[in-house]
Order: sequence, then structure tokens, then C-alpha cells
Amino acid sequence: GGGAWSGRGSGAEPPPHVGNYRLLRTIGKGNFAKVKLARHVLTGREVAIKIIDKTQLNPTSLQKLFREVRIMKGLNHPNIVKLFEVIETEKTLYLVMEYASAGEVFDYLVSHGRMKEKEARAKFRQIVSAVHYCHQKNIVHRDLKAENLLLDADANIKIADFGFSNEFSRGSKLDTFCGSPPYAAPELFQGKKYDGPEVDIWSLGVILYTLVSGSLPFDGHNLKELRERVLRGKYRVPFYMSTDCENILRRFLVLNPAKRCTLEQIMKDKWINIGYEGDELTPYTEPQEDFGDTKRIEVMVGMGYSREEIKEALSTHKYNEVTATYLLLGRRGEPEGGPSLSLSSALSRPRGSAPNGATKSGTSSGTSSHGKGQRGGGHHRQRRHSDFCGPAPSAAPPPRRSPPSAAPPPSSELGVAGGVAPPPRRGSGGGGGRGGGGGAGPPLPPPCSPLVSSAHNPNKAEIPERHLDGQPHVPPSVMGRRNTYVCSGGERHLLLPNGKDR
Repeated sequence: GGGAWSGRGSGAEPPPHVGNYRLLRTIGKGNFAKVKLARHVLTGREVAIKIIDKTQLNPTSLQKLFREVRIMKGLNHPNIVKLFEVIETEKTLYLVMEYASAGEVFDYLVSHGRMKEKEARAKFRQIVSAVHYCHQKNIVHRDLKAENLLLDADANIKIADFGFSNEFSRGSKLDTFCGSPPYAAPELFQGKKYDGPEVDIWSLGVILYTLVSGSLPFDGHNLKELRERVLRGKYRVPFYMSTDCENILRRFLVLNPAKRCTLEQIMKDKWINIGYEGDELTPYTEPQEDFGDTKRIEVMVGMGYSREEIKEALSTHKYNEVTATYLLLGRRGEPEGGPSLSLSSALSRPRGSAPNGATKSGTSSGTSSHGKGQRGGGHHRQRRHSDFCGPAPSAAPPPRRSPPSAAPPPSSELGVAGGVAPPPRRGSGGGGGRGGGGGAGPPLPPPCSPLVSSAHNPNKAEIPERHLDGQPHVPPSVMGRRNTYVCSGGERHLLLPNGKDR
């Protein structure tokens, strides 16, 4: 709900509108928020609109919301979901964002299996570029995982969901323990304070492993078991993984955060640049914003906007309908399905402001809001709640769909997250070799399914499951998606053994 819905008349009721957007269908749902696929009526471009019920959020959650939108407004990278417009009413916040139509990387892996290294490399270069860009702007994501990586119609990566992101500064430690356990750095499990970028870098290592193998490097039947495996820092290296890929993985998955690689170093790594000779990965240079495109401005004047309001909105970075129209005119239409208007066929601006009392925009960073990551494709859903010690208070976990069971990949040896080569394999005793534990300690039993964590949320007895196409419900101890938890000081005993930091 909210005051910005419109749509009236009897009989066949027209689709509802929010501002200049016609709402098409729901693509994600949670307790206090939903995501709608919508079409911008002036340009024909498809967008995802996150609709948040502000009345259901406590002050802390609202504050997080404001921070998230403030961060999203400052991000302009081709591989990060773009925020176009913020519409705010008394009770509801609407975040108009880029629509990633091909869905989540998680769903892609479930449907297609692991990626060949060439495909994984192309995706991973985009991920590294986007995360490095965030770090350059002193933003740490803190919830990087396959579910938060979306794909557009051209299979380009779009990083979504900045709900746990925060600003960091050198020399000042962060102490909020949030993230999804299979992707979380060991120092988070130990309750240590951290600088910021290094926890994202560990998560990138887990993501690379997941892309190439279709399974997780660290998992367990519960949070305690998972924690022990992460802190041990050993993971199976599939037999099909190239030596170069194994080497770059060892640079990410280093137990000591001070010895973990930097993304500048990774950009020079051999594996990430194979096939890109002469096009070595380099830091993204944000182009000067092009707010003087005369063709787009002329089209907008034809729609009914004045040159003065166009100039004012663009120069002051207002995330209102004027800026949104300008930005959307600069994007090509969707290749499949639905009319996509060219500049010459753009429609005229509806007279009047946003319907039913909706403010034209939530432009000031203090008054707006919250950009939870939309989900592409048919499996869009609200942000997952964090994996450390209980869900964040703003919303309940959405329904989840578990991927089908599959056998873990055969493996050749254990990787070691200490930055050193693994111990030599044992002889014929089952300690090493393919599928064996390798190195010191007992073999690690694989989870029941790759990408299906056995480590369940200790604060949720039941995780609601989707039931699509006769797909059976999966017991709550098996989760197809990585929940993200936030840990307050008083809850840390649930994460740390004996209630002590180590």
C-alpha cells in the first residue's frame, strides 16, 4: 500500500501506476516490502520498483534504509544495479531501480551447473571491477554472495542489495558482524573488528569457487560445524580446476586478513587476464556524467518538461521523475518482449505530479530511503536476512526455493586458506586423493547438495519453502539460499564458542 497507487474506473480496471510507472507484476515479496516489475510510461523502459512499508520499520531499520539509499545514490558502475528514482509518501517508499531480467547467478548455477573457467572469468572480472569501485569510494558491501549477483539481458553482472553496506575509513574499525556464513570471513566468526574491504575479498574467493565448481568451499550441518571449517581454512580443490585458478583462489582465501590479497593485486593475476591479453583488468574510471545530451533534452522538452527543471534536476542530482526520465532515455530498450520506445516515439509527460499525493521524489538524503536489491527473472525476492545470530529486525525471511540435490564435484586435494600449499597427499588410506580429506585432520563430509547449505538459521525453526511445479518442500535444516544474519553484542555468544572472543 501507500498513497501513490492510482487506477480507477469500474469493470476492467487498468493496471495501477506509481508516478510515471505502470506496475506489471510482483517479482519479489516479503513482510514489509515487495518488488514489482514496472514500465516507465514515457520511455517504455522496464524497471524494478522496491515498495517498502515504512510504518512497519523501527527507527534502527529506517536509519539503515536511509544509509542504503544514500550509498546507492553515489554508485555509478555498469556492474552495479542503478538507482533511478526515489518516490516517497507518508507511509511508503518506492525505489525505482535497474531491472536485471536474467535473474540471479545462484539460480543460473542451479539450472546450468558450474561455469567453465572462461565464462566464470568474464563474470568474475566484472564482479572484481564493481567491488573495487565500491572500495575506492570507501564502501564495503558485506553481503556478497551468489544470490546478490544478478544478470541482465546480456548476461552482464549487476551487484545488488546494499542493505548491509557501510562506509569505512582507514584506521577506523567496523564491528558489526553481518554476512552469510558460507561466504563470511574467518575474522567475523571470531568476533574480531575489521577494516572493511578484507571481508569482501574473502567473500569474492568463495564466489569464485562457487562459479567454477557449482558448490561451496565451506559448509556444515550447522553453524558450529561451518564455523570450524572456515577457521580451519581447508577446502576441496576439484580435479578439473586449473592450476592458475587454484592459485588465485589461494590469494583470496587466506585466514589472516592482513595477508589476504588486495584487489589491485588480483587485477594483475595471471588467471583473471587469460584471454584478455592487452586488456588487463584495471580500476574502473567513472566517466564524467553526461547531463548535456541535447537529443535527450529535446525529447524531454517535447514531453512537457521545461529546460529549467531538467537542468536543475540534473545539476543537483535529484532522484526525481526528471532525472529518471533522462537516465532511462539513455538506456536501450529490452530486447525481448514488450514495446520499447525510441527517442523519437517517446510519449508526452502526464499532466500533474505523482498521483494521489505522492511526493515527486525523495531527493534529500535525509528523507529517503532504502534500496533493497531487486531480483532478476522469475525468482526476484526481497533481501535475505543475515546469517549472524538472528535476522535483522526490518523484515522476515521470504519464501525460499531450494535447488535440486546433486553430488559434490570430485576433488583432487584440499586448498588451504593460510596462503601456503597443501600438505602432500597420503598414500592409499583414504586420507587424500580425489574426494578424500587430504592433509591433516579427518576428511570433511560434503554437504548433501552443492549450494544447499546444511547450516541452518539458529533463530528460525522453520524456513518457508516455495512449492513450484511439484517441487517437494525441503526440511528447514537444508537451505537453498544463504540467509544473512546480523549479530548484536548481546547475541554474539550464539556465534562465538563459550561466549568469548578468540
